[in-house]
Amino acid sequence: MTSLTVGMLTLPATSQAQEETDAAQLSAQEIVAAMQPGWNLGNTLDAMCCSPGADETAWGNPRVDDTFFDDIKAEGFNSVRIPVSWGTRTGPAPDYTIEPATMDRVQEIVDYALDADLYVMINTHHDSWQWIEHIAEPEQHDAVMAQYTATWTQIADTFKDYPQELMFEPVNEVGFGGWGPGTDRDHELIAELNSSFHEIVRASGGDNPDRLLVLPTIRTGSDPGDMDALAAEIEALDDPMLAATTHNYGFFPFSANLAGYPSYNEEVQSFLEEDFQRQVDTFVSQGIPVIIGEYSLHDNYENRVERGEALKFFEHFGYLARTSGITTMWWDNGRHYDRYKREWRDQEQFDYISTAWTTRSGTASSDNVFVDASEKIQDQSVTLNLNGLEFSKLKYGNTTLQAGRDYTLDGATLTIKAKLLKLILDDREIGTSGQLKIYFSDGMPWKLNFVNSEDVVIEDATGTNAGLTIPAAFNGDKLSMMESVYADGTPAGSIDWTTFPGFWEDYRPDYENGTILLTKPYLDSLKDGEQAFLTFHFWSGQTLEYTVTRDGSVVTGVA
Repeated sequence: MTSLTVGMLTLPATSQAQEETDAAQLSAQEIVAAMQPGWNLGNTLDAMCCSPGADETAWGNPRVDDTFFDDIKAEGFNSVRIPVSWGTRTGPAPDYTIEPATMDRVQEIVDYALDADLYVMINTHHDSWQWIEHIAEPEQHDAVMAQYTATWTQIADTFKDYPQELMFEPVNEVGFGGWGPGTDRDHELIAELNSSFHEIVRASGGDNPDRLLVLPTIRTGSDPGDMDALAAEIEALDDPMLAATTHNYGFFPFSANLAGYPSYNEEVQSFLEEDFQRQVDTFVSQGIPVIIGEYSLHDNYENRVERGEALKFFEHFGYLARTSGITTMWWDNGRHYDRYKREWRDQEQFDYISTAWTTRSGTASSDNVFVDASEKIQDQSVTLNLNGLEFSKLKYGNTTLQAGRDYTLDGATLTIKAKLLKLILDDREIGTSGQLKIYFSDGMPWKLNFVNSEDVVIEDATGTNAGLTIPAAFNGDKLSMMESVYADGTPAGSIDWTTFPGFWEDYRPDYENGTILLTKPYLDSLKDGEQAFLTFHFWSGQTLEYTVTRDGSVVTGVA
């Protein structure tokens, strides 16, 4: 008998009719494994959250049609999470009736996804912060529970005869006042929501008594105490058709590029490895499958995190998911897959993500090497991150380069010969670059850019607290991070726990126009009349000192 590999499991191959029969008999572990990899239809049905008239196009995406999920399936995804915000489409107490047109549209989109042979997960999404979180307020508790019960009773009834490929998630990232590890009271409240949801669905008939239910931690985070609390909940419910869900946006200081973490270094890697291992230890090893229902880096990370460092994160993330048996669902609010053109906005990024579903890719210590255009070209070296692979070849355009003549490889140290660099950086014009591709025994090739650069020059500036624009001649270099302190060494800026403010929130380079903007939030946070001493760090290794003083609404900067 032939077999079919699903996730990390091997199932016997059968006829289509037998597969349909067996689908209802799949365990929670088998269903979750079959869902890998997954994708989010973000900013669509959840976009109904914020005004009564908002529909699925409110946040910039087109309406979903009957061919859309066929294209998502063709990209290699096996499941889709469909976030739904119900609150603005729900009538008043005591019935809390969901608008029939809204329920019909959710049902239509779910049907499209199921028809495309995808597993589907639906939830209550922005309802979490709009009204569900008010369960923590004693005077609101009963009203919240009444609406929550009514909402899930209607959803469960509508979908009760749907196949097991559809699953429910009770709530998204619900918390009860701030972020951080949950308190005992937080755990009691999320347990009340989870257990009530469980009881409603299981009692609703049809296929719901055996449907997979996906229960979240507090804020859908992976704090050890919060995961332990959910594991205890699941044990108490004594139901084999349950899965746990968390979200993962990486190590926050790296993901948002603050606190001095611009690189995907060993500490950042270890954070992700330990996060996955905790979920394996807490859930997977105990027979509880895990779905990371959202993963990516911080919002707007394309402007915050250097491209090569971001690619390293996604490559490593995919490897850890694959080897831990955890199913992952990429958060996409329309910024990754262009739903109008039906193509990836960044094909290379997707290639790294999709390649990680089956193998590793090699990387290097950097994807940019800055070569001083005012000096004689010397040999340049980078360290390869082989990730269990072997170096295969080095190419310049369509030319395969020769070891010894063009480069040398000593262990993991790849050295590019000066003679080759003279060829690819021949004009020495500032900012121009030549690209080599490093190929490994498997996975994606790593692009290595050699850039002609010279010292960065910044100038004095005067402005207001609305924003200080500093003239900057980047000369081919790029800004990595900024440090900001007062004379006594304490942090100067909008974040009081680090001397490295947030990239983009607090400062923004503009390479095309040659400026660095210090933003209003950063400037407003400075002590009036007191100097802030800045150090700009660039990817070439250069650093520059700068002094900023805010006097009321007037701001001056001195190089």
